[in-house]
Amino acid sequence: MFYFGIEHEVAFLNSEGEFADFSCTKFTDFNQIIEQLPIYPHDSTQLCIGDAGIRKKRWYIEGFERFAEDQKLIDCIPKGIEIRTTINPDIKSAINELSESFCLLRQVAAKFDFSPILVSFNPYKTVFQPDPPLNKYERSILQANPDEQTAHIFMVSYGPDLNLSFPGLSYESLIDIAKKLTYYSPYIVPFSFSSPFYQGDLWQGLSVRTFIRTGKRAAAIVFVEKPEQLIQSTPSLTKIARIPAEVGRIEFKSFDSCDDFSMYAALLALLKGLVLDTSLPGRAIIPDAERHQISAKEGFNNQEIFAIASQVLQAAEVALGEDPDVNLLAPLKDILNNRETRACMMISDFKKLGSIEQVLKNSYSGLV
Repeated sequence: MFYFGIEHEVAFLNSEGEFADFSCTKFTDFNQIIEQLPIYPHDSTQLCIGDAGIRKKRWYIEGFERFAEDQKLIDCIPKGIEIRTTINPDIKSAINELSESFCLLRQVAAKFDFSPILVSFNPYKTVFQPDPPLNKYERSILQANPDEQTAHIFMVSYGPDLNLSFPGLSYESLIDIAKKLTYYSPYIVPFSFSSPFYQGDLWQGLSVRTFIRTGKRAAAIVFVEKPEQLIQSTPSLTKIARIPAEVGRIEFKSFDSCDDFSMYAALLALLKGLVLDTSLPGRAIIPDAERHQISAKEGFNNQEIFAIASQVLQAAEVALGEDPDVNLLAPLKDILNNRETRACMMISDFKKLGSIEQVLKNSYSGLV
C-alpha cells in the first residue's frame, strides 16, 4: 500500500504584468490571498504547520523568514505560494486534490490581480541577498543547518516535492531507496524541465534550476524517526520527521515544476516503480552535480542521459507489472521518443513571441 502527496510552488505575475518576486512583492500582497482560502481542521495531523504559524493551510507563503535578535519572527520575504496536498492512498486522488486547490488559488488570486505562471527558476534575478543583512541569531540558524545555507538558491528556484511512502519498509530500506533516487536523478529530471530563462533571456540549456541547484541541495530525502537513523551528509539525505505522519516519507525534490498536473501523475508512477524495482544497481548519498549539469544543458539529446533514462523507465514499467499505475507512464514514453520537454516548447514560444512574460502567460492553460 503506497501513499502519495505533492507540494507544488506557484509563481505569479502581478497586476502590472511583472514577475512577482521578492524585489516587488511583500508578504501582505500574498497573505491577502491566503486569508481568503479555506482551512481544513483535520489537516494538522498530516501537514507540518511549524512554529511561525505561516503554514496553517494547504496553501502558504513560501519565502525567507526574518527574525529579530530576540528570536521573534518579524517578516517573511515572499517567493510565491506553495500548495500541498494531504496524504492520499493513490496517485489519482493526490492529483485531483492538487488540481482543486490550484483552481481555488487561481480564483482567489485573480481578485487581487495575480495570475499563476509556470516558473522553475526566477527568469530575471539570479540570487537573493537578505536586506538588511542577517543578524547574529539568523546567522546561527543557518550555521546549524547546512541545507539552510543555500537560501540564496532556494529563493530563486521553484519546484515540486513529490512524496511517497510505503509502510512496512525498514528505515534501512527507505534510505537505500533515497540513495537510488539520488543516483538516478540526473537521468529522470529532464522529463520535467521547464526553466530555460535566465537574466531576462534564454539560457543555454533546458533547466537552469537543475544546473544551479542540484548538488548543493538534495535530490531526495527520507524522513526517519530517530536521530541514530540519520546519515550525515551535505546536502542531507535523511531528516528527522517533524510529525508522526512524516515518518518513512520519501521526498523527491529535483524535478522542475509542471503546469500539466498529469505529468506529476506520471512522475509519481515512475518513482513508485523505482521503489518496487530490484534491478537497478546505482546508489549515491549526494547528487552528482556534474552529471546534473550535463543533463540540465542537453537533456535527452545527450546519449548517456537518454540511454539510462530509457533503462530506468523500462525498469519502473517492469516493476509496476499489472498495476494500473503503469499506464500513467505513457507521457514519459512520449517525451523520450520525441526528446522534447516542456522547456523545448517554452524556448520555441519565446522565439515566436519575443517576450518571457508572453510565454509565461500561456502556462497552466490546460487547467480550468
